[in-house]
Amino acid sequence: MGDVFFYHLTRQPLETTLPVLLEKSLAAGWKVAVRGTHADRMEWLDQKLWLGPEEGFLPHGLAGGPHDADQPVLLITGAEAANDPACLMSIDGADVTPEEVGRLDRVCVLFDGHDQMALAQARNQWRALTGAGCKAQYWSEESGRWEKKAES
Repeated sequence: MGDVFFYHLTRQPLETTLPVLLEKSLAAGWKVAVRGTHADRMEWLDQKLWLGPEEGFLPHGLAGGPHDADQPVLLITGAEAANDPACLMSIDGADVTPEEVGRLDRVCVLFDGHDQMALAQARNQWRALTGAGCKAQYWSEESGRWEKKAES
């Protein structure tokens, strides 16, 4: 059974934090699925990842392509990821189930700390997942560096 890590973004935006977490996941040997809620937002994220620095290039693809199963990082909006990920990263309040946490090595929930709806959704996800017996950690960058603030 994997763990779910909640990342409360208050200083750096998603497009800055996500690539760091993706690099760490790929370094661990994991394929990753990044799940969002809207196709246009995933297209925006795809462009941000392509426009990153050459030395920090993150191999990835937007779901629906001919090579989805081969992608180290696959951007999705649905429940299934063709790349058979070991890690799922949820953005924009995308759903995560206790069953996913149980079968994956890691699940990450990234949420905007300046958005009250995103905060409420993350709190609901925390309660639902920990209530189902999932091990969870809550990380905040409020102090200027990432610190673990809670664990269940």
